[in-house]
Amino acid sequence: MIRITRLAVVVALLSIYGIASAQDNNRIESFPGEEQIVYATDIITGAQSVNEYLPLLKGKRVALLSNHTGMVTEKRHVVDTLVSSGVNVVCIMSPEHGFRGSADAGEHVSSSVDEKTGIEIISLYGVKHKNEDLTKRFDVMVFDLQDVGVRFYTYYITMTKMMEACAEAGKEFIVLDRPNPIGYLTDGPILDMKYKSGVGYLPIPTAHGMTLGELALMINGEKWLKDGIQCKLTVIKCKNYNHKKLYRLPLKPSPNLPDMRSVYLYPSTCYFEQTPLSLGRGTDKPFQVYGHPNIKDKEFTFTPVPNYGAKDPRYKNQVCYGVDLRREPSIAQIMEDGINFSYIIDAYKSMNLDRNYFFGSGFELETGQLWIRNMIKEGKSAAEIKAAWAKDVEAFKKQREPYMLYE
Repeated sequence: MIRITRLAVVVALLSIYGIASAQDNNRIESFPGEEQIVYATDIITGAQSVNEYLPLLKGKRVALLSNHTGMVTEKRHVVDTLVSSGVNVVCIMSPEHGFRGSADAGEHVSSSVDEKTGIEIISLYGVKHKNEDLTKRFDVMVFDLQDVGVRFYTYYITMTKMMEACAEAGKEFIVLDRPNPIGYLTDGPILDMKYKSGVGYLPIPTAHGMTLGELALMINGEKWLKDGIQCKLTVIKCKNYNHKKLYRLPLKPSPNLPDMRSVYLYPSTCYFEQTPLSLGRGTDKPFQVYGHPNIKDKEFTFTPVPNYGAKDPRYKNQVCYGVDLRREPSIAQIMEDGINFSYIIDAYKSMNLDRNYFFGSGFELETGQLWIRNMIKEGKSAAEIKAAWAKDVEAFKKQREPYMLYE
């Protein structure tokens, strides 16, 4: 009897350790100099305003579209809150990176069952579903994902597609809003819709400066869904939030955004995805370094290796020469610069390759406009490129005004 008890304790401890390890993998990391940033500490997310959305779910079949970021408290997920409150959650739907957030970017995510609740998890990434097969399961969809405010960060695309499916089926769509960690920034080229793709889906700037709740209202109001249809939309607002406040994410939104410095640099360095360079996947600081084995005029080096966020990184086990952005520029400078093409221009000039090889076929899918490639080839500066989209961004700011929930 004693042996059984001890064994049970050991098993329980191992189970707890496994859960803790998963939580540790997802926890946002600190970075040098972060202590100088003044983050807001009084913000209440939509998911935390439980009493506002529970009455909307009473007696209904509920689908939850969420992932590991859908936390109500540090240790309590929104699905656990819903189930413990008697809500009939019939299925969980997960986007890129999976429900627990451990899958690589672009990695196929299979459907499964949530071990804690026993609820079916339906993967929406890398798996094709007929909308009617999904929507017939539920009466209302609850959406709770932490976004990072960038056009090529794909959670908003998942939201748009599910809003469309709900609109077609006459189902309700509820957004539990969360702060935009770069909500201070509205910048970058507007997507030309001829380049619409899985990394750019709406005519918005690279950094749109909106929460997903605000963006959902704009999608509905501007009739951007198929055939101009609109869904029955409710947004549960954040409290004590405005776009000037800096919000520190409690968890990594995805495996390759390990800390807030990566989040702040991401809108400018993600453009490297469509060039021959590595942007640090396979290192501990993705989006904070960039380089290539053939760049020889740089002293800084890094070597991509398989890791938690990149199982098969570009230039695996090869020494890359490039630039280190882990300490410089300062966060204040990154925020002031906004979308900064100087990194791309620097790499373009440093590449010991045919210049035509620098721009991948999908470069416009990231930038949203052909003229950026042309301006870089013509030797224009980052400031000149930024000036070229300035009027478009101002027009977008006016267009979005009716949908803004926060100052």
